[in-house]
Amino acid sequence: MKDPQSTHLNKEQLLALRGLRLPGLARKRLDAAGIYCEPAVSLRHQPSISQYVLRGVESGGAVEELGAYCGYVGVGGEPIFWLQKVDGIGRNGLHSVVAAPQFVRIQMFRYEETYELLITEHRLENVEKGKRPKLADTILFHGLHGTLALQLWGQDRHMSGEVFPVFYTRSAEPLLIPEKFHMAVRRATAGSCCIGCSKHSHLLQPGAVTQSPAEGACDAASHG
Repeated sequence: MKDPQSTHLNKEQLLALRGLRLPGLARKRLDAAGIYCEPAVSLRHQPSISQYVLRGVESGGAVEELGAYCGYVGVGGEPIFWLQKVDGIGRNGLHSVVAAPQFVRIQMFRYEETYELLITEHRLENVEKGKRPKLADTILFHGLHGTLALQLWGQDRHMSGEVFPVFYTRSAEPLLIPEKFHMAVRRATAGSCCIGCSKHSHLLQPGAVTQSPAEGACDAASHG
């Protein structure tokens, strides 16, 4: 859902709202590879209880050359439950949907062994019953040209879920990812290297209603 005020936002505000702005060539490569990653966060009204929530979609996947992944966690980096699982016909697309009053989006793009990472917090402000609240978006971390000299999609697959890229500032100093998001970034890194990603979510957890014992055990074993 497009924000009608987006034309008045500066570059940083647009980045926080819409996610990573990839070059046209990168978008074409993702399209050609059949990778669909949707970072949009939207404000939705629940008329039955007259309240608003934020909606996000965990999505993405990879081929050997490149990958993109977007998922969600709580504001403290803790796992949160999906609202529903999405079983798409294709791979490297939609995985699950989350609806909550606030969450943190973890978005990653990978080209070979080079990564981009964006962590943003999204929450509702000015919440009054029956009135439309404001969507507040904040950038918590933005790293460009991160490096991870491992082929997590191939020979180093056993390290998937245990590592993430290293980022630096323009002055060649380490750009530190907030510690509370380390686990989420490890999982997003795994997602951006997960070839043919389809039947699981790397960040959102199975909801209490939809989870089956076999499915939960498989996900825990595969994505630590």
